[in-house]
Order: sequence, then structure tokens, then C-alpha cells
Amino acid sequence: MHWIVAFMMKAPVNNIIDFSNVDGPGNRCAIFFQSCPFSCLYCHNPETIRMCVHCGKCVATCPTHALRMEAGKVVFETSRCVKCDTCIRVCEHQASPRIQMMSVADLCEHISKLKPFIRGITVSGGECMNQAAFLLDLFQEVKKMGLTCLIDSNGAHDFSKYPQLLALCDGVMLDVKAVDPHFHQKLCGADNAMVLKNLDYLLENGKLQEVRTVLLPNEKEQNRKTVSYVSARIKDRSQYKLIRYRPYGVREAGLKAFGNQTLAMEEVAELVEICEKNQNHLCRIA
Repeated sequence: MHWIVAFMMKAPVNNIIDFSNVDGPGNRCAIFFQSCPFSCLYCHNPETIRMCVHCGKCVATCPTHALRMEAGKVVFETSRCVKCDTCIRVCEHQASPRIQMMSVADLCEHISKLKPFIRGITVSGGECMNQAAFLLDLFQEVKKMGLTCLIDSNGAHDFSKYPQLLALCDGVMLDVKAVDPHFHQKLCGADNAMVLKNLDYLLENGKLQEVRTVLLPNEKEQNRKTVSYVSARIKDRSQYKLIRYRPYGVREAGLKAFGNQTLAMEEVAELVEICEKNQNHLCRIA
């Protein structure tokens, strides 16, 4: 019975990057799932946050007629799409109509064509752990291909509840956006208690591949708080990537909060020094 359910199960896929060298070690196929429980002000892909509400506003604006309304829902025709992003720009719901509902079999067929050229897959989002049951079935099949499986997550879901998935997973790349709970709420519209719990849990279980923190302009105290906490926690047990805020793709609310400039390298250097003092020598800047 399980194999029938797994075969029928589908998940919303926003995008697939066949070859990526920034989503984990080696050349990887990165799969981005739609929907996220956070709504980060500086999100570079805010169109991945919500599911399409089928309002239809995007349909009339599509220059190649890749979108149409059918039975009250927006239908996307991939063959007509030229990825001009017009539909995303006019969307008022932080969503995208260019979603494909894909089964494990669909994804495995795609991945199998890339197999000779990749080390493995990385599932991302949105927040891929919204699709935890689907990921378990996907990883089981991908492992049969001899490929590695990484999870790129914001830590909103309790990883301790998914022991089978973690057993198959080769590592988790975890975002720790802010340690201060009030600032995290302001930044992401959600609490960070589960994120910090996951940080410790993944460390204890040897599944923490990398931690990432976005360094924000005009937030020197918050940057220092987060980097100090994370680097002291992980030491040299995990890589720590410090990502300078970039305004590209950020929605208006984020630009209003953080502006159009990235963080000065002088301030970044101070944060790297904190990592060094906390015995985290695996810190790198992106």
C-alpha cells in the first residue's frame, strides 16, 4: 500500500537548477519547493513563500500566453514560458503561478539524466521540510542512484520528529537568521526557538553540514549577537557561511528596512574575528 501512496504523492516544485556549486559540496541538482512558514524581509525569492491563490491577475500580463484560467485555477504551460518573470512581478501574494506538481517518479526521471555529472541533490525552497514525507520517498530513490542528499532548511520544523529522513540525509544546511527572539520575529514573522533547538540537535547527531547567517546593514548589534552565539556553539564541528545582505530580488518592505547597500567588509572582518576567537575556523564569506 505504501508504494501506491508514494507513487501518487506530489509536491509543488518552484524550480530546478540542474547544476549548482553553491548548494553544498560538489556539483549538485538543486530542487526548490514552494511555500515557507517564514516571511523574511530580505528574502531574495519572495515568490516562493506562499501558494498561488488563483486570483488570475498574472494571466493577462503573460506576454507568451503561458498562463491561462481553467475551472477557476491558473494553469501553467512550461513549453510557452520564457522566464521573463512578469507574472512574479505582478503577483501581490508572494507566490508564483509557475509551479509544477511533481511526483517522486517525475523528479527521479529528471535527476537520472543528470546523474553522470552531479554528486547529489539538494532540496531547498521556500522551505522543503514542508514536504517532509515526500522528501523521505525522494531520498530513498535518489540513494539507489548512488547520489548524496542534502537539506537546505530554515529550521522551522522539528528535525527530531523525522529520524528516518535524517538517517538518509547526508547533511543539513541550516539558516540561523537571528538569535534574538524579538528581532527574529520582526525579521521573519516567526519565532526562532525551533531553529535554535534544531541547531543543537543536528550538531549532536552529526548532521549539520553548514550554518548560514545573512549579515544585515545597520544591524551591527544583531549581527554580533547571532555570529557570536552560532560560532561558539558549532566551533569547528560545522562550516559557517556569513552571507552579506544583497538587495537584488528583495521586496519593497525589505528594501525599506535594510536599503540598497550591502555590509562593509570592515564590519564583516570584525565578525570573522569573532568566529576565530570562538574556535570556528571553518567560517567563510559569501
